[in-house]
Amino acid sequence: MEDGFDFIALGTVTSPQGFRAGATYAGLKKNEAGVLDLGILFCEVPCVATALFTKNKIKAAPVVVSQQRLKSGKAVAVVVNSGCANAFVGEQGMDDASEMAELTARNLGILPTDILVASTGVIGERLPMELIREGINHIALSEEGGHQLARAIMTTDTVPKETAVAVRVDGSQFIVGGVAKGSGMIHPDLATLLCFLTTDAAVDIDFLKSALRRAVDISLNMVSIDGDTSPNDTVLIMANGQAGNETISSGSRLAEAFQQALDQVCIYLAKSIARDGEGATKLIEVTVKGAANLDEARLAARTVISSPLVKSAVHGNDPNWGRIVVAVGRSGVEMVESKIDLYIGDVCLVRGGCPVSFNRGQVMDVLRQDEVSISLQFNLGSGGATAWGCDLSEEYVTINSQYTT
Repeated sequence: MEDGFDFIALGTVTSPQGFRAGATYAGLKKNEAGVLDLGILFCEVPCVATALFTKNKIKAAPVVVSQQRLKSGKAVAVVVNSGCANAFVGEQGMDDASEMAELTARNLGILPTDILVASTGVIGERLPMELIREGINHIALSEEGGHQLARAIMTTDTVPKETAVAVRVDGSQFIVGGVAKGSGMIHPDLATLLCFLTTDAAVDIDFLKSALRRAVDISLNMVSIDGDTSPNDTVLIMANGQAGNETISSGSRLAEAFQQALDQVCIYLAKSIARDGEGATKLIEVTVKGAANLDEARLAARTVISSPLVKSAVHGNDPNWGRIVVAVGRSGVEMVESKIDLYIGDVCLVRGGCPVSFNRGQVMDVLRQDEVSISLQFNLGSGGATAWGCDLSEEYVTINSQYTT
């Protein structure tokens, strides 16, 4: 079989062998057709596990509980709810998060300390534990249950976000899969989201930590919808080793292939989040090349993608390219005005720091597309990065002015 990797049709977080999941409607969200709001991800064997969490100084109780438990570098299951963030509710939040794990452990026949917890939804409200207690009893786990889990973690998302990649290299085969949610309150520094990743590869914990950080830095940390972050952000990966490969560590023969697969899964999920931003009608992709270094390229791309003025111009199909260059200018990165090139789609608007003649109608046609690309060349160094976001529409204001009403 030829080496390489392929996206799996209908791939999800339970595509890697050994993982099962399920979800139910417990009553935490408004009852509509097909709505789910409580789910479990479970592995048949203990997993090597690590995660990245919100950098917001307000941390939800599930984040604190999961951070403590991941000090062991192991996990078996995750229990997650949508509809209530279990954030900013005092010590009761910690008690409720711990009880969620205990209830799940009782049903699965494992230790509560082997279970991680995640929540998403409205901040400042207590979890309705009577609904959680009843709902957990109704969750049936299956190998296809990843699709249910992807729906159960949705809040203002309009579509579930899930994928999986199959890898073949040097006679070894393994799968990396994942689900994510995120539509609003999204900004770089982990963005505001939940993301659960799995693999049946055997992976050393130290390499798993570095691989997750790298993948998130080029994907989920390069998404911005509205400039806000959440107390619940969690990106978790579990590796169970059931593919039977040699343990992957830094510098081992499978390390590069694993990193590429994880990168591709995270980029796919990141773009799905940007495309489904609250009120979004278009995906925007900003690519920066020729920056002084990688960090500067990332900062420049993130600044442009998060600019409300740029996002508004894209929404209105307005080729107001000045908004793009001044966003770069305020980013603080090294730049030389006379060296900058700017493209919207394939149309050049600025070359060598000078505006060039362009057909406005042609640029407007580019901006009317479902996916809009903006490219900046700094011509200073080798730093390059890509960020993703969406346009800013009237619907975004409507959604967020009525979130709790």
